Amino acid sequence: MFQLLISVLGAFVGLNTVGAANRKYFDMDSSQDMPQYIGACLQVLFISLLAVFIFLYFFRNLLSEALGITSIWVILAAVASAAIFIVNLRLGQWQVRKKPMKYGILQISLSIFNAVLSLLLVVALSYGPEGRMLGQTFAPLAFSLLAIVLLAKDGLLSFSLRKDLIKDALRFGVPLIPHVGGAFLLFSIDRFFVKKYLGLESVGVYMAAAQLAMAISICFDAFNKAYVPWLFERLKRNQQEEKNHIVKLTYGYFLLALLMAGVAFLLGPYLVVFIAGEKYAEAGSIIGLLALGQAFRGMYIMVTNYNFYSKSTALISLVTIFSGVVNLLLLIVLIPSVGLLGAAISNAISMLFMFLLAWLLASFSYPMPWFSFGENRR
Repeated sequence: MFQLLISVLGAFVGLNTVGAANRKYFDMDSSQDMPQYIGACLQVLFISLLAVFIFLYFFRNLLSEALGITSIWVILAAVASAAIFIVNLRLGQWQVRKKPMKYGILQISLSIFNAVLSLLLVVALSYGPEGRMLGQTFAPLAFSLLAIVLLAKDGLLSFSLRKDLIKDALRFGVPLIPHVGGAFLLFSIDRFFVKKYLGLESVGVYMAAAQLAMAISICFDAFNKAYVPWLFERLKRNQQEEKNHIVKLTYGYFLLALLMAGVAFLLGPYLVVFIAGEKYAEAGSIIGLLALGQAFRGMYIMVTNYNFYSKSTALISLVTIFSGVVNLLLLIVLIPSVGLLGAAISNAISMLFMFLLAWLLASFSYPMPWFSFGENRR
């Protein structure tokens, strides 16, 4: 519940302006404005964090009761969310500058420190759940200070009141706030309905299959982090021959994603038993469909890059919310009738909807030769 609160607050703490800073790098004037733009994003962070603190203070008892955590953790969740924002701001600037080693070292170091600190507090000092929550709070907080130092060291941090830059960052980030609600309906709500209709044991089986299927998603996310800077550079050049090449590569990526899902259908049932044991054998019957959903998600992030490049963030939120509602309705109908299989079918169909809608939006926000890439138009 603490981790879920951190994720939800992430939409409001900083108002999604990390993405605005990443996109700004590819604008013509980014070299001179970049330090001030990052400073503007941090100013948005401070103001939004103050507003979130005020909200959480007045509703701390209500949230504490609803989440089952004490009120101090409700407040600390905002601190953790702000720290994650700053770390992501540093990571994003390395990503767009194609510096994967620095990106990987910082991200992996944070993960290791978080894990070690959590284990120390939970196991060695017997702090229980609070130990894990302390780890989730103080690990990002420590690394956020390091991220600030590293931004300043690279000359990417300058504070001055630039209302034009603040407004530009908000125009990109604020419309993405509903995106969090849609993402919750797509990626988290299924386990609640599985628990409601099938019981807690079925949640364990379902999550075992979902975690294994997410191995595909990890591959897609890693590729996309490297692909985005390469893609945005070519979209900025706006050359027809390069667009044709990009479309061909994208269709190859689509085929690979579907082939990976096909392998999961064939080998998934055996992998589930091998990794999780016979107790989770039922997960083998749904892992293929969950992997197919992850394949559609991987195809979605490939096409929605054009929407981010064109800054069509409000429409991205609409796509996510609509797909999330589709998932919600399918879960209500299918889980009572076909059990865990219904949850997996809902996931695959809603991810397919999200991919197709994002692709349709991308074709309008940044036209590409999706069906004429063989022509060499000028």
